[in-house]
Amino acid sequence: MGVSRYSTLEPLPAVANNLPALAEVLTGPTSWNLPPGHCSVVAEPEALRDMLDPVKEAADRARDTLLVYFAGHGLLDGRGELFFGLPQSVHGRSYTGVTYQALREIVTDCAAQRIVIILDCCMSGRALGLMGGEDLLADQAEIDGSYLLAAAPENGRALAPPGENYTAFTSELLHILQHGITGQPRELDLNTVYQRLRSELAAKGRPTPQKRDRNTAGRLVLAHNRAYRPTPAPSGAAADETAWPDPDDFHTPLAFLDALAEARALTGLTIPALSERADPPVAPATVSRLLNRTMLPSTWKTTGIYLAACGLPAEQIKAWQSAWQRLRSQEQQRPEPPSAPSQPPAQTWRARLPGRRRKRP
Repeated sequence: MGVSRYSTLEPLPAVANNLPALAEVLTGPTSWNLPPGHCSVVAEPEALRDMLDPVKEAADRARDTLLVYFAGHGLLDGRGELFFGLPQSVHGRSYTGVTYQALREIVTDCAAQRIVIILDCCMSGRALGLMGGEDLLADQAEIDGSYLLAAAPENGRALAPPGENYTAFTSELLHILQHGITGQPRELDLNTVYQRLRSELAAKGRPTPQKRDRNTAGRLVLAHNRAYRPTPAPSGAAADETAWPDPDDFHTPLAFLDALAEARALTGLTIPALSERADPPVAPATVSRLLNRTMLPSTWKTTGIYLAACGLPAEQIKAWQSAWQRLRSQEQQRPEPPSAPSQPPAQTWRARLPGRRRKRP
């Protein structure tokens, strides 16, 4: 959700670019690869219901993760409470905008396992290119069992630099999701993304974000790490066990499938060569199909033969099988969302882990 045009507050043209760019990433292969109906945009909402009705629809249907993003002016009313600026909003008058408390009431009733809130705003706009700042942004927006990522530090301001395509915070977030982080695992969770945001924005002399999280929400995978590079295969006749991908790092089906391909890369063997090493024999076409799957295999046998052909020790193969069983069980136990309402899809973002598309009615 975002507002870039205001009648009395300073305009924030970069916000209009934030929304489609972030939606494109979340529906693409570098992030959650969401179905289009699970990732929508509310641009320039005029009234409270224009903004919150879509959030309510999303909260009623989300079961895995509900993600809500807002960019625009964040303001304070006369009591010092946070509200979001609508096009006609006025400083200090919360009834002209959307109070955070109203949003909070909706998301706290959500049945999703996780709630992620990303706020690219501060308290008031004070000059062109600035979204005004106050302290305690995250403290006011905090929700139990959630992950809040706020663009502004305490006593700081969130930048919307004139002439730049995106706001400072969202620009850095997009770069991480699109390009990854060198030296980090193949999957980037919220905590890793947050730490990178802080270091990069601070290095550029820009406001540093803050977060509040509850339970294990910070371990939610937000993106595949495009900068990830596997450990090179060691020289010598036998591969060191530490060179193989660690099954404990497989948090999603797609991570498991990526690791299958990585195992072959570490061996340096072609698909036909692996087929010849397999015992019992496996046709090259079978190996190729395994490496090009988009969902976990429904049975283990071929995967186990393939890993043995790659040279993984028996104990490692058992660990991989346990990871496969764990991920398969999660998929099978995953509840289906309620039937879609007759109205158009909710205009906010509903998320799930990569590689686990929901069936839609």
